[in-house]
Amino acid sequence: MRVLIVHNILWAHYKSSVFQALQQLVDKQINVDMKVLQIARNERSRAGIETTANTDGETTAAPAYQYNYELLFDRFAEDIGVVERTRALLQRAKAYKPDVINLTGYYDPAQLMLLVWAKRRGIRVIIQNESTVADHERGGWKERLKRWIFSQCDGFFCFGSSSADYLIQLGVRPEQILLRKSAVDNNALLSAYQRALPTRLAQQKALGLCANNFVFVGRLIDFKNLPSLINAFAEARRQSIESAGWGLIMLGDGPQYDALIRQVANLNLSDWVKILPGRPWFKVPDVLALANVLVLPSRSEPWGLVVNEAMACGMPVLVSNRCGCVQDLVHDGQNGLVFDPDQPAQLTRSLLRFMQNEVNAAQMGQLSQRIIAPYAPEMVAQEMLDGFKKIV
Repeated sequence: MRVLIVHNILWAHYKSSVFQALQQLVDKQINVDMKVLQIARNERSRAGIETTANTDGETTAAPAYQYNYELLFDRFAEDIGVVERTRALLQRAKAYKPDVINLTGYYDPAQLMLLVWAKRRGIRVIIQNESTVADHERGGWKERLKRWIFSQCDGFFCFGSSSADYLIQLGVRPEQILLRKSAVDNNALLSAYQRALPTRLAQQKALGLCANNFVFVGRLIDFKNLPSLINAFAEARRQSIESAGWGLIMLGDGPQYDALIRQVANLNLSDWVKILPGRPWFKVPDVLALANVLVLPSRSEPWGLVVNEAMACGMPVLVSNRCGCVQDLVHDGQNGLVFDPDQPAQLTRSLLRFMQNEVNAAQMGQLSQRIIAPYAPEMVAQEMLDGFKKIV
């Protein structure tokens, strides 16, 4: 069995950890081979966060993942035309002669051309789906096109139950869904988090942070719903006499930065809300170690991998019910709390429950680690390999 995987960008570390685990499984198999075609090195919007500088001035590179891949274009994904992508994918596929192809998604015309090419030659096709019903408005010709695309596929790898449910609504048979998980490098993240914990108090003091903190990690963009998070935090501070020791950390870059800084100043929260510049994924645990609870308040989110990252570090999570991961990862009242992003009072109340010690945060964090354990790269890779075998 020859497996060809098409992926968009080499930078996507969470996929690389799965591909490495899959490669290790494949290497133990007889008559099984795999190759990953990485179309581009990175996206322009994520440029500059592959490495970062330590406090001593040394540059730390990202962990290296080992698997059989070819980088088709050593430039940004946005700079690669459809014709270029199509020609390169078809050329490599013809040369490799796969039995099954795993495509990244349904939105790239070049990969759809590869789908048509494969179907004409009897090659099995598995497509990855991250989308859910809730993350965008659904309907019209786009949904009809997706129905046709999915009808041409033999199997599906989904980010979770919500994305699987969406496919079933579009006519996919439940038995065609071969995977309902997403993974990050749980072990690498936890190791980095544990290394950072001993310096927590010193780093909090150096950055002017509170002893207890909520933390958001992600791009500072509209659908992340960050103005509402700041307002909810301000209201929670107003309502609780226990709020003095609590702050809010926002880790990321994006077009809303200036507006958020102004909002923080206008609410007189500059001593309690800190916006820190974005950093590579393998340095994010350094900031998680300065906080107590992750908050993801998005109005739209296909999954929310930062929730995996925080849970791998043993943190409780506050997550919007519009995030695809909620159905699988967040057990409301057990390892975190779920809220409606269109109901600000719900978010305020969730923040207050932690500020006022109405929940057992340590116990929630321990449960987070137990829940996220099956969402490890090794587990996801095994299910992918089983799926390839079933389809072929």
